[in-house]
Amino acid sequence: MSNTDQKGSKAYLYSIVLVAVIGGLLFGYDTAVINGAEKGLQAFFMQGGFNYTNFMHGITCSSALIGCVIGSALSGLLASRLGRKRSLFIAGLCFFFSAAGSFYPEFLFFSKGQASVGLLVAFNLYRILGGIGVGMASAICPMYIAEVAPSNMRGKLVSWNQFAIIFGQLVVYFVSYVIVGSHVIPAIERMADGMNVVANAAEAQWSIEQGWRLMFVSECVPAGLFALLILLVPETPRYLVMSGKPEKALQVLTRINGAAKAAEILRDIEATTAEKKERLFTYGFMVVFIGIMLSVFQQVVGINAVLYYSTTIFASMGMENPMVNTVVMGVVNILFTLIAIFTVEKLGGACSRRKFWKASLHGVYRT
Repeated sequence: MSNTDQKGSKAYLYSIVLVAVIGGLLFGYDTAVINGAEKGLQAFFMQGGFNYTNFMHGITCSSALIGCVIGSALSGLLASRLGRKRSLFIAGLCFFFSAAGSFYPEFLFFSKGQASVGLLVAFNLYRILGGIGVGMASAICPMYIAEVAPSNMRGKLVSWNQFAIIFGQLVVYFVSYVIVGSHVIPAIERMADGMNVVANAAEAQWSIEQGWRLMFVSECVPAGLFALLILLVPETPRYLVMSGKPEKALQVLTRINGAAKAAEILRDIEATTAEKKERLFTYGFMVVFIGIMLSVFQQVVGINAVLYYSTTIFASMGMENPMVNTVVMGVVNILFTLIAIFTVEKLGGACSRRKFWKASLHGVYRT
């Protein structure tokens, strides 16, 4: 028996977790890509032969959320029927084809560069497809990580996924800045309002015609990488046991935890999967309620408005470098995510989660 079989391999564990974490990065990337693209996108459709209203623009910017609802609703069913690995592969394809379609929504049916109502519908359908990938990744990526991670490392490794989401937002902010620069957004805004712009007019027109397309297609790189790499990782031991493949589950567990520990974990998994009944409120109603409400408050405080429109908000405030300010906002977001990751386990022993909930709720109510 090799040393890896005896003790397991952390390098192997980290490698498969990092692949799953790319799904979290895509979550953040797809969510925030509209930030840099929305002003050029608005100007593009305003040049069409129809009345592209602010309401229509708001729907276009947020249409991915429709897909998020669909993807989240389907994630549990797909993960149970197809497995965690294949479900993540499907999510990767959703990300890839959404990015490619958003880059070239005219594919097959429309003339490139000619805005129309039909093209607007096609674009939104591609964005909804990306939202389905986001909804699936938001549920299945942490599920995958939790089911392959040893219990003593589970919290830390799952938190990598949250970091990846915020990091993905920062990456796309920076990519958008590289594509259009910091000075073009105000010029685009003035052109969209019908004002004559001399300075930076050529760059602004290029951004209206091509810039927003490049922002969306840039997601094809991490999406394609994720879809390919997810084929190389194993299925989770829990799903393998649920599928009647305990031998394969033992192989994965052995490679991660070592032979002796793997056999013990396999027995625990078999015992829990053999249970026919699970109570929804096993740990009490308040635990479920607080968990749900934390997610609700996370959204109702208005964070999505900032994620989608921060560049426009900074530009409307008269700031000369709105894209730079958006990148700085992403850096601040990263810093506070790191603070949360490194302090959540240190707030007080057995009461740490309760204290964290109280602190979080206090902050939400103050907001």
